[in-house]
Amino acid sequence: MSPRNDPFGQYNFLIELDGVTSAGFTEVSGLNTESDIMEYREGNYIGGVHKLPGLIKFGQLTLKRGYTLNQDLWLWRKTTLEGATERRNGAIVLLDESRQPTLRWEFFEAWVSKYEGPALNATTSEAAIESIELAFENLQLAE
Repeated sequence: MSPRNDPFGQYNFLIELDGVTSAGFTEVSGLNTESDIMEYREGNYIGGVHKLPGLIKFGQLTLKRGYTLNQDLWLWRKTTLEGATERRNGAIVLLDESRQPTLRWEFFEAWVSKYEGPALNATTSEAAIESIELAFENLQLAE
């Protein structure tokens, strides 16, 4: 029998910032890259346009975690607010069921472009969540 090739669960991941594992994040989104499309039409070509790749763009990574006394994310955002933007490299590491790394997305030159404190609501019993958005300049799926 061949081994099963089941998809990985989306709940089992780690985040690294400058080589240090940062635990406790509940959600990550924005692992994307896209290219602008340049349309080019030759003068004697009647079949339509050629589509060529243009500028490459990277999305914004959104990281969410339960709010605690740890102020690392706020302090990182504060560097941009004070005009001394601190850039960091990092990785999102997807783990398998035995908590072994399987996939690794590395991002480069990231800085905090948005910080959002927790929404507060006295009628719920949910955890307070803070989030940041990271602008970054490159994304690679490491082998």
